[in-house]
Amino acid sequence: MTTASPGGPRWLTDEEQGVWRAYLHATTLMEDHLDRQLQRDAGMPHIYYGLLVHLSQAPRRRKRMTELAKDAKITRSRLSHAVARLEKNGWVRREDCASDKRGQNAVLTDEGYDMLARSAPGHVEAVRQAMFDRLSPQQVESLGEIMHVIATGLQPEGTDADLPWLR
Repeated sequence: MTTASPGGPRWLTDEEQGVWRAYLHATTLMEDHLDRQLQRDAGMPHIYYGLLVHLSQAPRRRKRMTELAKDAKITRSRLSHAVARLEKNGWVRREDCASDKRGQNAVLTDEGYDMLARSAPGHVEAVRQAMFDRLSPQQVESLGEIMHVIATGLQPEGTDADLPWLR
């Protein structure tokens, strides 16, 4: 497509279209690569690993479910399903929130922490091999800056934002 007429869509240039497609291709391959590595080595998908990481970094290894959904950028219903699976494995438990009778906390168990500790070396090696070993230090710096700009622009402030983890 060519550039838009006044008031029409702003079509991507050929160069932008190429960058966009390369981004989609690379992120799809990266997520698949990490998911397969974690399924093979730890018996869990990448999203579950991320939840365990968030909990491991939280004070007392516990976090409100709504905050965990926000941190993981997933809907509350998807989080509830994931936590149920993690509970079944003995890696997470839920407990009522003392400050809010309607809320619940997800708590990383000792077994979950141990699983995370066993899984982390293989996962970080998969990330390093797939991304950082392929980039120069300057490319790593540029990619970090670019991703920060994009993420900042996509995270509207305020409670009225239509974001999945706020639903």
